[in-house]
Amino acid sequence: MKPIRDIVVRPGEKVRDLIEQFSSVGGFMAQCLYEAAKVLTDMVKDGNCLIFLSFTANLVATGTRGVLIELIRRGFVDVVVTTAGTIDHDIARSYGGQYLVGSFWSSDLELAEKEVHRLGNVLIPRQHYGVLIERKVHELLMKVVDKVPRRVSCRKLLFEIGKLMPENSLLGICSRCRVPMYVPGFVDGAFGTALLTFRGLLRTKGRDLDLVVDPLLDEEELSSIVMKFSKLGAVVLGGGISKHHVIWWSQFSGGLDYVIYVTTASEYDGSLSGARPHEAITWGKVKRDAEVAHVVCDATIALPLLACYLIDVVGERRRRELPLEW
Repeated sequence: MKPIRDIVVRPGEKVRDLIEQFSSVGGFMAQCLYEAAKVLTDMVKDGNCLIFLSFTANLVATGTRGVLIELIRRGFVDVVVTTAGTIDHDIARSYGGQYLVGSFWSSDLELAEKEVHRLGNVLIPRQHYGVLIERKVHELLMKVVDKVPRRVSCRKLLFEIGKLMPENSLLGICSRCRVPMYVPGFVDGAFGTALLTFRGLLRTKGRDLDLVVDPLLDEEELSSIVMKFSKLGAVVLGGGISKHHVIWWSQFSGGLDYVIYVTTASEYDGSLSGARPHEAITWGKVKRDAEVAHVVCDATIALPLLACYLIDVVGERRRRELPLEW
């Protein structure tokens, strides 16, 4: 044990130095954020470790999308696992969708009258979401439908779509860096609906689309990935299906060696989203001797700080080569 020290704030203080001071602040999530920074650094420096980045789609509706893109660009991520809305928000924002700074206290009745969706304190005009996403997905699918197998994984389909998208998009940077993006619940959003309406569109033109997006092909790839590497690490932002998919597949390789959870969910309702790393030990999803950190914090606050720390300490990383056909 060591004594608590007061934080000293200086002009021009670097994020790295501030987080280092968190090691002696004594409370509360500041201490946990310091621990996460250290686990993250050890994970990245371990040349045998495969790194998963798991996050929920709400982050992509915010400016935090830029942090996710930069982490991928610098090689800190080997595999992305996320939720369906990530595809939706990334496509919308990449092709002119105007997401606006709003308020949690906005009148939802007034917003509905103005045809504006509210996502927390992010406002999304209706014409910049569903209709825009469907149109762009149809355009992108028309360009890739003859380039992919008739039975294709969602990962492969997103890879081909991403090659056509701007580099400053998530799908675009994943494709250019050959970082696979897995979306186990890909039908649970505008993208999945657009796949359905695209098939109907082709039928009206006398063409029957026999393209089958097979999620089991994604599962086969995830199985081959986790079995290839002796060590696994994960940065898990939020919960839900993206979190569970990472820790679920990790158990088949003995569990995660490094894990960071950043969440605001509570564990006391038994939810997977709020479950802490030590609960995953009982399932074999996290190793008993794993380096772990659990930060109860909004990821839009914690992730930029952790990213700044990591970039300052490490700079960039060479990505692991994966057993995939691109």
